[in-house]
Amino acid sequence: MSADTLELEGRLMRITGRESRSQSIATRFTRAEANALSKKAEADGQNLREWARGVLLRELRDERPHFDLVCEVVGLQLLLMNVLAPLARGERVTTEQFQGIVRSVQSTKVKAAQEMLSRRRESKEGE
Repeated sequence: MSADTLELEGRLMRITGRESRSQSIATRFTRAEANALSKKAEADGQNLREWARGVLLRELRDERPHFDLVCEVVGLQLLLMNVLAPLARGERVTTEQFQGIVRSVQSTKVKAAQEMLSRRRESKEGE
């Protein structure tokens, strides 16, 4: 790399405060796919390149928006199903049984949420 190139990159880093983005990844889409992606990016208030970069980096870091909320909702669903099922059969739920249900839900809700999201992704891909 020449001294001029290094100097230019150094100035860019000082100006922007970050490493310069020199790598690109190209891919091809159908016209319909490209239109759908552009509409999604526009709806999120970004141009397509910015939006696609953000999506790829979130996926790389495994940062799914609102995953914590999904886990809690799935946990509530599991809790309700496990508590209401015996009640609907006319049975009582003891304090110990309830505490066991809560422990079980706490230990399984993340895996259940991941499986639910995976099934949803698979069904969308099949459409």
